[in-house]
Amino acid sequence: MISCQRHLFDIPDHIAYYNCGYMSPQLNSVREAGYAGVDVKSSPWTVKPVDFFSQPDKARSLFAKLINAEANDVAIIPSASYGLAIAAKNVNISAGQKILVLDEQFPSNIYCWQDLATRTGAEIITVRTPSDFNWTPAILDAIDDEVAVAALPHCHWTDGALLDLEAIGQKLRNHGAKLVLDITQSIGAMPIDVALVKPDFLIAACYKWMLGPYSLGFVYAAPDFQNGEPIEYNWINRARSENFSDLIDYEPNFQAGAIRYDMGERANFSLMPMAIAALEQLLAWGCSDIQQTLSDMTDKIAGRCEDLGFSPLPKQYRAGHFLGLRHSDGLPKDLLERLMAKDIYLSVRGASLRVTPHLFNNDTDAERLISALSDALDRR
Repeated sequence: MISCQRHLFDIPDHIAYYNCGYMSPQLNSVREAGYAGVDVKSSPWTVKPVDFFSQPDKARSLFAKLINAEANDVAIIPSASYGLAIAAKNVNISAGQKILVLDEQFPSNIYCWQDLATRTGAEIITVRTPSDFNWTPAILDAIDDEVAVAALPHCHWTDGALLDLEAIGQKLRNHGAKLVLDITQSIGAMPIDVALVKPDFLIAACYKWMLGPYSLGFVYAAPDFQNGEPIEYNWINRARSENFSDLIDYEPNFQAGAIRYDMGERANFSLMPMAIAALEQLLAWGCSDIQQTLSDMTDKIAGRCEDLGFSPLPKQYRAGHFLGLRHSDGLPKDLLERLMAKDIYLSVRGASLRVTPHLFNNDTDAERLISALSDALDRR
């Protein structure tokens, strides 16, 4: 268990922020790294050619540690949709084959597959929400020899419903199918090991549970996909790009590993130091300990909310850092506005009130949340 870390964030005492699934606050260390990075370009004569490589390579190495991969397995991207587009560009699929997705899945992990299906004659198969919210059996039942790829999260973005990715990945491999993961709503708060799950592509944006900046993310590409086609053809992902004086000797070969998928202008002098600072803090805390701490937090809130008539997902079927709350009478239409008026911040996604805390939340936040929810229901 990790003690409250609110002192590492700039969050006023009157703010109860339970909305990391929307966007996390920045650590003070991340903000300071960003300020220092902005200052770098004020003095461009201090920027050396090596600086275009050293910080991106450090960031990819830290992210690789987070998922138990090698640094060269990781590319730097501007968004989750960019990484998913890389995956869709490189997965082979034929007419009549299936692309497996979830009901109410996040749009960025839908649109690229719809486009691929249109271009190839493949079919999108949507696994419907199980009545008990236990997704894994439903997904396993949907996998057959016609499935070419499953594009999935680690937990559902609307309510935190959890997927057993090891079991799903194994069955997909048994049928010769590929696994593409968007783990933006779990990475940094929940452990994942690519050596066990064995995804073909794994994509994550930084600005939620990784506590990093907006407009930056990472993609893991399995070794079998490290000779694929990138989205863009920039200079820095080519072999020998470290030698600036020879860039006019156009290079047909790419940098080794997944680095061929790196976005152009990856060496953002403000965003990259921010990502590094955030990743260093996550690794210092440890994702397993973060998950355990947040799980204890959401368990307590779930119990209190049940007394108010809310129905949380069963504990065994949800991620510990995520709490989706439904109500038999529905949610009051102005619920979020009432909560914001009291400086309490959550989201509604689908039919769920989404409670997504982090290590900055404390018992006072929880008491204020429960009291405000009780008042909002009484005044329905």
